[in-house]
Amino acid sequence: MKDIQFNKRMLFIASCACISACLQIFQSDFIYWRYTFFTEIWRWWTAHWVHVGWVHFALNIIAFACLPFIFPHIQNRFIILLLLILAPLSSLSFYYLYPSIEAYAGLSGILHGLYVAAAFFYLKFRKERNFAVLVLFLVVVKLIWENTFGQIGTSQLIGSPVLVEAHLVGAFWGAICAIAYLAYRQVFKENNH
Repeated sequence: MKDIQFNKRMLFIASCACISACLQIFQSDFIYWRYTFFTEIWRWWTAHWVHVGWVHFALNIIAFACLPFIFPHIQNRFIILLLLILAPLSSLSFYYLYPSIEAYAGLSGILHGLYVAAAFFYLKFRKERNFAVLVLFLVVVKLIWENTFGQIGTSQLIGSPVLVEAHLVGAFWGAICAIAYLAYRQVFKENNH
């Protein structure tokens, strides 16, 4: 059974990496572009799967690939659902809250949301609670640092400025989605008893 689960995770990660790599080839058609926000709605999702370069792509895909192994109780369908929800929420947040953002590409904001959502989800497992709190603490410290002092050296590595607002927005929506999911499960559980 574990082999089947492992194979499903690997297939899921490989599929996401391949889709992202294909989109990367036609990057200009898929980035977030403020001026076409309501006429090219696919960019609400695709902007988070294209990157400013291949180093940026590799860093984000590696972080994405680690998620299901760091949080093994998280099922692929939960990650897929979050990917489908977090991307447009982040894009809408850019449009309405950060009108100065004209263009964006990258998965890092969504990654922050995924890690935060997974950590919130893990709070329900007694044996995993300390780890979940540690992950949430580290994400909060990272966000405070980035929004106070700026990001650390990543922009030189990827060859483009890091949009720390994306990290903040992603983490916020990840927390909201996780809390809504856990609240729904709690209400559903109470109604069935």
